[in-house]
This record gives sequence, C-alpha cells and structure tokens, in this order.
Amino acid sequence: MDISERQLVALRNLARKQAGEEVDWINISDARALVELGLAERSREGWKITTAGEAAIKDAPVEVVDTSTEVVPMIGR
Repeated sequence: MDISERQLVALRNLARKQAGEEVDWINISDARALVELGLAERSREGWKITTAGEAAIKDAPVEVVDTSTEVVPMIGR
C-alpha cells in the first residue's frame, strides 16, 4: 500500500498519541485519507490508528530525523 510522506507522518503521530505521547497536530485531510485506507478511524475521542495502520508503520521505511545544526555568524552584533 502506498501512502504519502505526509500521511506516514500523520500515521506515526497517531501511533505516538495512542502510546500516550504528546504529538503535533494531525492534518485533517491526511487523517481522512488514512481512514479511507483503513489505517485510522474517527471517533468521538478523535483520530485513532487501527491495527492495519500499526502494521503499515512497521512496513514503512525508517524515519530519518535531521539532527544537524547550522552555525550562522551574527553580523553587526
């Protein structure tokens, strides 16, 4: 199953939310697309990842986090 990078980010955020972590906001259009794919569901409590969604995360490429920093000289200080 192919999902966009944005949908994958939303899916991972739903997984973190379910695990009790604080997450960034979840884009509604991405969440709706995940529902159509059967990877998430909508309830009164909000968006929730499904078993199929959890499996999709396991099959997805590893998330790469950029931890690099750039040093910028402060001219005029």
